[in-house]
Amino acid sequence: MKHRLSEKWIKASIAGTIWAASEIVLGSFLHNLKVPFSGNILTAIGIIILISISYTWNEKGLFWRAGLICALMKTMSPSAVIFGPMIAIFTEALLLEVFVRLLGRNIAGFAIGSMLAMSWNLVQKILNYIIFYGSDIIEVYSNLLKIAQKQLGIRTEIVWLPIIVLLVVYSLFGLLAAITGIRVGRRMLREPVPDLPLKNSNSFKEVSQKGELDFNYSIPWLFINIALIFSAFILLNKTTWIVWSLAIVGIIIIWSLRYKRALRQLSKPKFWIFFVFITLVTAFVFTEAQPGENSLLKGLLTGIQMNFRAVVIIMGFSVLGTELYNPAVRNFFLKTSFKNLPLALELSAESLPMFISNIPDFKSLVKNPVALFSQVISHADRRLSEIRLKAEPDTKVFIVTGSIRGGKTTFAMKLIDLLRSKSIKVGGILSERVTDGNVTTGYDLVNIETGAKEDFLRQEIGTGNEKIGRFRISEKGLAEGRKILRSMVNQGHDLVIIDEVGMLELQDKGWAECIDELLLKSSNNILFTVRDIYVEDVKRKWNLAEAVIFNISETDYLSAGSYIIGLYTENIILA
Repeated sequence: MKHRLSEKWIKASIAGTIWAASEIVLGSFLHNLKVPFSGNILTAIGIIILISISYTWNEKGLFWRAGLICALMKTMSPSAVIFGPMIAIFTEALLLEVFVRLLGRNIAGFAIGSMLAMSWNLVQKILNYIIFYGSDIIEVYSNLLKIAQKQLGIRTEIVWLPIIVLLVVYSLFGLLAAITGIRVGRRMLREPVPDLPLKNSNSFKEVSQKGELDFNYSIPWLFINIALIFSAFILLNKTTWIVWSLAIVGIIIIWSLRYKRALRQLSKPKFWIFFVFITLVTAFVFTEAQPGENSLLKGLLTGIQMNFRAVVIIMGFSVLGTELYNPAVRNFFLKTSFKNLPLALELSAESLPMFISNIPDFKSLVKNPVALFSQVISHADRRLSEIRLKAEPDTKVFIVTGSIRGGKTTFAMKLIDLLRSKSIKVGGILSERVTDGNVTTGYDLVNIETGAKEDFLRQEIGTGNEKIGRFRISEKGLAEGRKILRSMVNQGHDLVIIDEVGMLELQDKGWAECIDELLLKSSNNILFTVRDIYVEDVKRKWNLAEAVIFNISETDYLSAGSYIIGLYTENIILA
């Protein structure tokens, strides 16, 4: 665990992992027993966890971050269908976050946020039916209720009545979850739960990795699958039933040969029962609502078309989910600007087995929910304390700062000589000014270890295409600097210096990637020189809240050197 991960993300990781553990343990129990409203029960548990933990940790943005962590942890699930639950989890957490922000961290905010978060289950189910079966499902539903209204002699409009009734039920679920979460949170403040031993388990890790090792992932297949899904939709809308039925059967065969777990979706009796049900209901509705010649045949074809669309969506999401497990895809996302997220997920993966083993069984939870939730949530603070101890950085970051041309590089050079005199190994790069009289014409890149120089910034046309201010960046000098800094990752330097970290790096150019690698992979201490106007931006970009600042207008190089040397002396004594 690297020190750059902010505490807000650490807390979100812990809260999201507890939620994910409950989804895995209790979700399997509820779904296997076919418990009614099992999705609502799992959502309620997530809401209770978030609300109760917010009484101890009240950072803004904790809810949506925890929801994102929990949603992404679903990718570790052996289930083939992950997109639906992932979207639901994140949206529920986001809704709770938004309305608690709007109404405040109080009973009204928690209650309304929870009711809306719970109601999302119903909204998503309706949207899923529309996505799976197309707009025809709306016509089937409304016509079916109109037929029932006519047969029963009901005069009032009942099309929206079932949805309204379900919405009220879902909202009540959310209100109950909010009340329970508030009670748990208040109880934890009033009566802290004594320290309890944390059990550990690696069973989930073993299960989640099973079956993934032998699959031959392919980036081309990811794009082929996307193309097949879009092609199937075009054929469904633009061609005759003979064409789209043969084409989709062919796509299903292709997917079944490559993706065994996608075929699993079609092997379930529940799918075929629903297939026949939708087809027959559609045929009946079209015959009754649109009487005439061939109405039964049109209804049957519409029902079959709706089901073929559903097959494409279900299997398509399954095969896309499989290809997204590709390590190459995961590594691509790890290189994006969302630097906290992969680190938080790494922490969650480490914590998950521990929390899974401490989730109580469902029967115990029903008997005494407040006490058991208090017990489960109490592990969060324990885990946070453990992470804080582990996260004490081995790597120290120093920032030498001052105004433009204020002497930062000169300060760094004197510091290097002082540290070397104490046998402290220093490497990295300096940016040495090149002048013509009193005019600055460019900067040279200096390899601190060897003293070798390379053109870096020049005013001349032809030096390079990229510019910073009035200077052009030498591509050769940039490549050499990156080579030097990347070599520092695996070498045993005590201190790596990067001179003039500023606008380029804040735009993810210059030495930005090298800084990422050094902070993530290196155990070296690091020193940046940064112009004073960029210090806060640099600290924020790389989460360097604990960096030691040496302002050259307030601190001389001897004082800074003594501080750094003292750290190495202390380490030697401790060793």
